[in-house]
Amino acid sequence: MFDLIVKGGTLPDGTVADIGIRGDTIAAVGQLEAEAGRVIDATGDLVAPPFVDPHFHMDATLSYGLPRVNASGTLLEGIALWGELREIATVDEMVNRALTYCDWAASLGLLAIRTHVDTTPDHLRGVEAMLEVKRRVAPYLDLQLVAFPQDGLYRAAKGRENLIRALDMGCDVVGGIPHLERTMEAGAESLRDVARIAAERGLLLDIHCDETDDPLSRHVETLAAEVTRHGLGARAAGSHLTSMHSMDNYYVSKLLALIAESGMTAIPNPLINITLQGRHDTFPKRRGLTRVKEMQAQGITVGWGQDCVLDPWYSLGTGDMLDVAFMGLHVAQMTHPAEMARCFTMVTEHNAQIMNLADYGLAPGCRASLVVLDAGHPVEALRLRPDRLCVISRGKVIAERARNDARMALPGRPATVRRRHITG
Repeated sequence: MFDLIVKGGTLPDGTVADIGIRGDTIAAVGQLEAEAGRVIDATGDLVAPPFVDPHFHMDATLSYGLPRVNASGTLLEGIALWGELREIATVDEMVNRALTYCDWAASLGLLAIRTHVDTTPDHLRGVEAMLEVKRRVAPYLDLQLVAFPQDGLYRAAKGRENLIRALDMGCDVVGGIPHLERTMEAGAESLRDVARIAAERGLLLDIHCDETDDPLSRHVETLAAEVTRHGLGARAAGSHLTSMHSMDNYYVSKLLALIAESGMTAIPNPLINITLQGRHDTFPKRRGLTRVKEMQAQGITVGWGQDCVLDPWYSLGTGDMLDVAFMGLHVAQMTHPAEMARCFTMVTEHNAQIMNLADYGLAPGCRASLVVLDAGHPVEALRLRPDRLCVISRGKVIAERARNDARMALPGRPATVRRRHITG
C-alpha cells in the first residue's frame, strides 16, 4: 500500500516506470500493482526530479522599476539601483516579494533555490527577511542563503564584519565578489579570506567571480587555488565566470585544468550573462557566457542559474528553469542530442550536486519530490517549456494543472485533439 503512485511516466533516462510514495519518501520504482491512496496517471508524460536553481537574488526579485528602471541595462547601473533600493526596502516588503516568487517557483517544479543575500548594509534587513522566507517555505522548498558582500568584502566599510554577522545569523554559504574590490590584489586577498572562513566553519562557498568582459580579470585562478588549498572541492562554486569568454585560449587551457583539479563547480547564468555583458562593445559584440562545453569536457560540474527575475538587472523572467536551460543551450551551442539532454540534467541533477542536496532523485529512498511535465522526454521539455501537470513536494501534491490540449476542427479534416508533444 502506497500513499501515492505516479503511474506510467517516462523518466529522464527513457525508462517507463511507476513511482510509489510513502510519506515523504520514494518507496519503490518499477511496475507497481499495489494499491494507493491516490494514483496520478502520467502515461506519456515526462516525470523528473524537481528543478533546482543554484544562483538567484531573492532579496531584489520582483522589484523591477524601483526606484527606477535600469536605463543603460548595465551590471553597474543595476548594482547602483539596488544600492538605493536596499536602503528603503522594508523586511515585510522583501518577504512578500520573495514569497510571491517562491509560489511561482513551486508551481513550476522549482523546489530548491540558492539565493545570494546582500550583506553590505549595516541593518542587514535583507538577511532578516530571507531568513524569515526560508522558515516559511521550509515545508516544501529548500532555500540556501549566501552571505553576499555585494559592494565588496573590503571595499565596503564593514563588508567583512557584516558578512560574519550574517553567517552568525544563519546564512548557509559564504559569498564574495573579488572583481569589485578596489584592486586585483585586494580581490585575491578577499578570496583567500572567504575560502578560509568557509573551511573553518565547514560551510559551502559560492563566489561571484569575474563577472566582467575584462579578459585580465582572472580571480577564478585564485579561487581554484584556494579551493585546492582548503580541500573544499565541490563545496565551492564559481558563479558567472564571464571573463573567460574573452580570455586568450592558451591561458584558458591552463585555467581549465586548475579548475578541474580543484573539484569546484561552475554556475553560468545565461539569461543574465548575455543581457548584461558586452554593453561596451559595438561589433563584434561579446555575449559573455563562460566556456560551458569546454569545462564539461574537463569533468567540471556546470549548472545553469536563473540569477534574476524582474529586478534592477533583468526586466523579464518567470522562474522557469527550462527557460534558463533553453537559452543556455542556444548561447553555448549545445545542439547535439546528447548536449541538449545534458542541459536538462544541468537544471536538475547537476544543480542539485552544486547545492549539495541530500536525498535528491527518483530512486527508492530519495525524497518524494518530483514534477510531471507535458512532454515526452527531456529534449522535448526544453523545446516546449511545457505545462507542469503535477508538482509533488515531500510526498504531497502542491500544484496541479489540467492538460491543455488543442481541439482542432480544420476545413476538410476530421476534428482532432492535438497534444503539443509527440507521443508513441
